[in-house]
Amino acid sequence: MRAPGLPSFLVFAALYAAPDTRAAEAGVFEDRILFGQSAAFSGPAADLGKDLKLGIEAAFQEINGRGGVHGRKLELISLDDAYEPELAIANTRKLIDEEQVFALIGAVGTPTSRSATPVAARAGAPYIAPFTGAAFLRDAKWWNVINLRASYDQETEEIVDRLSADLGIERIAILYQDDSFGRAGYRGVQQALERRKMNPVAMGSYARNTTAVKTALLDLRAGNPDAIVLIGAYKPVAALISWARLMDFNPVFVTISFVGSYALAKELGADGSGIFVTQVVPFPTASLPIVSAYRRALAAHAPKSSPGFVSLEGYLAGRLAIVGLERSGREPDRDRFVESLRRMEDIDLNGFRLRYGADDNQGSDAVFLTMIGADGRYRPIRKLSAALEP
Repeated sequence: MRAPGLPSFLVFAALYAAPDTRAAEAGVFEDRILFGQSAAFSGPAADLGKDLKLGIEAAFQEINGRGGVHGRKLELISLDDAYEPELAIANTRKLIDEEQVFALIGAVGTPTSRSATPVAARAGAPYIAPFTGAAFLRDAKWWNVINLRASYDQETEEIVDRLSADLGIERIAILYQDDSFGRAGYRGVQQALERRKMNPVAMGSYARNTTAVKTALLDLRAGNPDAIVLIGAYKPVAALISWARLMDFNPVFVTISFVGSYALAKELGADGSGIFVTQVVPFPTASLPIVSAYRRALAAHAPKSSPGFVSLEGYLAGRLAIVGLERSGREPDRDRFVESLRRMEDIDLNGFRLRYGADDNQGSDAVFLTMIGADGRYRPIRKLSAALEP
């Protein structure tokens, strides 16, 4: 039973603290601090892991060039889990037990995070900024999880709201990846529809790490939808849209941030025009202080790379980790690190504000709407109706 007045994340920390007394200082050396990342660097979601890693490294290189945090440089060890839960478990154990990292950062995906989070919690390791909006990671019992981004429920609510309010669309279908990620997004769309006394007119699904979407496409077309909300990774989502174009089946297509926006646009080519994507970070070329700082850091770290939503999210994740270390003082430990971020006060990342609390492990609620133009480039939009005008 929870002790009166004691924050739930402290209770959970005590229950799940690692028995090894050295765990609080794991990954902290005299001259450096180690972070670990298990993410997709191969397979259909590979670009997500690569871009997220790029952004984290850009943030770490930026602070290292200034002498690090309290005199310690930050290092990242990244392992490929190919977006598979079993590999995510093995990688997380290796990073914690063998590499002795201080914290995990920048995981990619819901099924992988669902598998890895308990491993990290049992070891007392912080789990920072996973690239997923899954609801289970927002449960306050996960004392060690620090989410950066808005949830899938918030993204799908924005999508259904814009489809119904801006375009008057009521016939909405859903494509989802048949795993914990896809079902999380599906539930978000379903709940948003129910709030408006609507039901999906059709549903289609496909297996994770495949592009076998033709059957799903036929199921969706049979419902004669005016819009389809797509919950998937960029390769299968692109495959479905391209097949739909070939069949002269052209409802409004909208997908969420996990898709990997620039990877999707690249896969689609000319078929991408008019596709809507919700984002959870600002536009990567916006004239905002945080975005300007990101572009400078990215150019210094990887001069040939182009700014993008995913690497910007990685940069924000790296900056968030830096704030936690700065607040933790010269002798950081894991509990102090998490507690320093869970304070009831704003974290200002050059104008991108985050706020946590004892029972709130999600920093941002922001959702932005974007569309792929005829030139294959993204542009920010406010209303779907204005974006679709000729």
